[in-house]
Amino acid sequence: MSIIVTGSLAYDYLMSFPGYFKDHILAENIHVLSVSFLVDSMRKQRGGCASNIAYNLSLLGERPTIMATAGQDFCDYRAWLEEHGVDTSGIVEIRDEFTASFFVSTDRDHNQIASFYTGAMSKAHTLSFRPLAGKPVDIVIIAPNDPQAMVQYAAECKELGIPYIYDPSQQIIRLTGEELIAGARGARVLIANEYEWEMMKKKTGLSDAGLSSLAETVIITRGERGSTIILPQQTLEIPPVPTPRPIEPTGVGDAYRAGVIKGLVHGVPWEIAGRMASLAATYALEQHGTQNHSYTLEEFAARYRAEFGPAHDIAPILQKRCPALG
Repeated sequence: MSIIVTGSLAYDYLMSFPGYFKDHILAENIHVLSVSFLVDSMRKQRGGCASNIAYNLSLLGERPTIMATAGQDFCDYRAWLEEHGVDTSGIVEIRDEFTASFFVSTDRDHNQIASFYTGAMSKAHTLSFRPLAGKPVDIVIIAPNDPQAMVQYAAECKELGIPYIYDPSQQIIRLTGEELIAGARGARVLIANEYEWEMMKKKTGLSDAGLSSLAETVIITRGERGSTIILPQQTLEIPPVPTPRPIEPTGVGDAYRAGVIKGLVHGVPWEIAGRMASLAATYALEQHGTQNHSYTLEEFAARYRAEFGPAHDIAPILQKRCPALG
């Protein structure tokens, strides 16, 4: 068995705006939008969807394999990931490119305005799952990446019979409606936040029911209102884990996805997997940056029991590992 994480590898530039974006955007002039925000802080952090998800999986006791492209400036980042339990053997460095960069400003309501420079990520389509034909792969997540690569990976997973989670999120804008339908159809899990869900409906022309029917399970995250897991025979409402110190929302969704994967590969009921994901997301929310939070498995299990009660002891689940491909 193995967990393979695809998606972006990036450096994040996180900026804080001390006001509210809504106070400075004129709805009646949105068609000629020209606005600048003076931020009062900036941090450079390790980021990218693939590495964020993989880092959170390592906190949960896994050793996932990242399959992605990085730039000539990735050497120290690779060493850091390896030190934290992530298998980087599937990362290819593109020598004439820089690692992708994510620039995001966050206001006091945790609303965000972001831009993404692709860099080496634009070569992700040069990687393939075909060399893994016949090898045991437990789950793949197709997270935001070069759009061509996302289309290719979904097609290859279907061709090779590899189960996958489809997570188009930030790349919904770049993918066509037909490509989104093709990626979601047959996925083990389709996941999006509630705004992205509406974007997918608009681009595909499908209803809630039509879009939900494409994947075996659908997860819609709703920020401070928790998340919804839509199964063939029931819908589960997963509560959020409250925190007295919400600091930075960037990377929270990636941490949630790691919790989903941890539960999925070990076959736990969805209501438990969803709660594990909710707790993993809160840990990320409580720190600046996407990979600066940490916890032991014992701390995670204790906080889970404190939040959700002792009905399900997740400690044995956390101690299990889905080994990386050799």
